[in-house]
Amino acid sequence: YGALHRAGLANRPDSAWVNDGLKLNGVFISAAARCAPPANKPTREEIDRCAPFLDRELDLMPQVRVVVALGKIAWDAVLRRSAAVSPSTMPKPKPKFGHCSRTSLPIREGAGPVSILGSYHPSQQNTQTGRLTRPMFDRMIHKAMQLGGIKEKAG
Repeated sequence: YGALHRAGLANRPDSAWVNDGLKLNGVFISAAARCAPPANKPTREEIDRCAPFLDRELDLMPQVRVVVALGKIAWDAVLRRSAAVSPSTMPKPKPKFGHCSRTSLPIREGAGPVSILGSYHPSQQNTQTGRLTRPMFDRMIHKAMQLGGIKEKAG
């Protein structure tokens, strides 16, 4: 939320609980896996069980122009979704995940492509080791804003 706040997409830099006053502007946050499993590594079965929730959310948001996939699990979930709704548009080999990786694929049946950006997940495992720094994450958020046609707020 700190990066979203710095970019003008959230009214505050943090959120502690539901209904704590956080407001997002032009942003929706979802999850490919909806639990924190042991060792933070969801099984294939857990990810598959969660897929219908992400699919439903994407179906309900036809205005989506950019998807930011936080981590390889999210990246793979978005590619799986794209392959399911438009198998003929999936490039071979599939786009590789990495920080600031980018591709453009459909995520809804009959719809055009959306920009998909990959980012290392902002977990403590990545931020405390320096694998993902605040400037790296901020640049990725600004790239997503650019691709989505969201103007940066002055000041």
